[in-house]
Amino acid sequence: MTTTAQRPSNAPAELGDEWRAAGFWRDETILHDLRRWAAERPDKPALVCYSGTDAQTVTYAELARRVDRLAVGLLRLGVRRGDVVTLQLPNSWELVALCLAAARVGAVAGPVVPTMRRREVEFMTRLTASPVYIAAAEFRGFSYGEMSAEVAEAVPTLRHRVLLGGDGREGGHLTDGALDFTRDLYAPTPDPDLLASLDCLEAGPDDAGQIMFTSGTTGEPKGVVHSHNTLYAMNKAQADVLGLAADEITAMGSPTTHQAGFTWNFVMPMLLGATAVQVDRWDADRMLRILQEQRVTFFMGAPTFLSDLIDAQRRTPHDLSALRSFATGSAPIAPLLVEDADALLGCRVYALWGMTENGCVTVTRPEQPPLRAAESDGTAVPGMEIRVTAKDGTPVRPGENGRLQVRGAAQCLGYFRRQEVYDASVTSDGWFDTGDLARDDGNGGIRIVGRVKDMIMRGAENIPVVEVEGALLRHPAIKDVAVVGYPDERLGERACAFLVTSGPVLGLPDLQEHLAGLGMAKTYWPERVELLPELPRTPSGKIQKFALRDLLRAPGHSVPSGPAA
Repeated sequence: MTTTAQRPSNAPAELGDEWRAAGFWRDETILHDLRRWAAERPDKPALVCYSGTDAQTVTYAELARRVDRLAVGLLRLGVRRGDVVTLQLPNSWELVALCLAAARVGAVAGPVVPTMRRREVEFMTRLTASPVYIAAAEFRGFSYGEMSAEVAEAVPTLRHRVLLGGDGREGGHLTDGALDFTRDLYAPTPDPDLLASLDCLEAGPDDAGQIMFTSGTTGEPKGVVHSHNTLYAMNKAQADVLGLAADEITAMGSPTTHQAGFTWNFVMPMLLGATAVQVDRWDADRMLRILQEQRVTFFMGAPTFLSDLIDAQRRTPHDLSALRSFATGSAPIAPLLVEDADALLGCRVYALWGMTENGCVTVTRPEQPPLRAAESDGTAVPGMEIRVTAKDGTPVRPGENGRLQVRGAAQCLGYFRRQEVYDASVTSDGWFDTGDLARDDGNGGIRIVGRVKDMIMRGAENIPVVEVEGALLRHPAIKDVAVVGYPDERLGERACAFLVTSGPVLGLPDLQEHLAGLGMAKTYWPERVELLPELPRTPSGKIQKFALRDLLRAPGHSVPSGPAA
């Protein structure tokens, strides 16, 4: 498929018109929002960016000027309409401005999280035929200049590598073939003819605006294609549901090159005319100081980020009186975490569910009891539909587990140059099979119970992994948990609980006693416990269960047979 936006091949063709008529899609892009706020509130901070100990504020008017300068720079490098501009930068004004500059010339932003290395970056740039790669010369002790040189040798289309913060140099030596961000891209005096051409080149609302790769932990990464309108739909919906407005000051711990950061802390605040605080790396104590200093009102991040902030606040209290809301997902939320967030951070916790393919699809509501965040993953946002089905596509009975399927205005256009893979996951009437398992939460929403690929089959019984994890998190000494399956000759699989704990060491009898007290069926109980100082996670905070399975298979890890059922 091309980077020009198209509806999924097996979605009803008339839906785009319906979504536009309903206000879920529009005839503008985020560039219109940027120019609107630059005209109406030119001196309002659009971004406050922290890099190391430095903080830089960029107003809406200044951001608009920087975007145009970078857009002209991209044209000078030969970037053309439909090209994918690969961006592997830490959270910064440069990253945000480059995403906007790509759209300004009709190109497509291709964000890549900084933790990706040569194998992944080579695959992504080769698949997209990206002509330009832009990164920090060095970040957190890793040389992106050296890595990108190796990638460029392997990917013929990658004509330019632009490095930020190194003056084109690595360790005092010029990096072979690299360009310097300031000298070669961010030209101080843009060519007036190129500047005048931008309005004719700019992307439209139905053009592709982003190619965001999934993690690829179980195979080749998939390049999820979103148009400017699908991005608009997901961000408008989440802001409307939570009642967010122009006075928000947002922040989060995830990379902006991840879909969570891209939407909640870049696109959404720009739609609102709000202020986004961009922080280059996660440190809970540092983040607390930033939340206090900037008077942050809204934070989004996985439960581990919330737990880290609560622990840091308990150690050294900060004034967080401005913080109102914390949206979180990707893992079960312990009731104690919701209560501690209120008591120590002074904020309301909202639970959500979503994917790279569709953003935030469900979220708990302000009008619901606060502890609903520990019991539900929310109800569908405007413009999106959800259903839970059996494997054959028929609806399951209320309370039964089934496959979660979604469709609507925020659903992606497909997978870049792998449309057949995407189409295989979409029904003839447009329902996308998410790969997650869910049930009705009893209040019109859903409760995620696991991934299809993560489901543990113990004998003839499916173990609802997420429910077991949520129950274990109710134990006061358990800070983090992941339940994974391991092979068993008799039952096929048994469950192992990986724990991060505080206080006394917990063993299997402690877990069994705890789950028995909650009334959980014995067949769901883990039959093995592994204690870790922390769980392996992606940059967005999702637990990497494949790494835990690898650990169980590693030499020196004997697998007990467990008690008979």
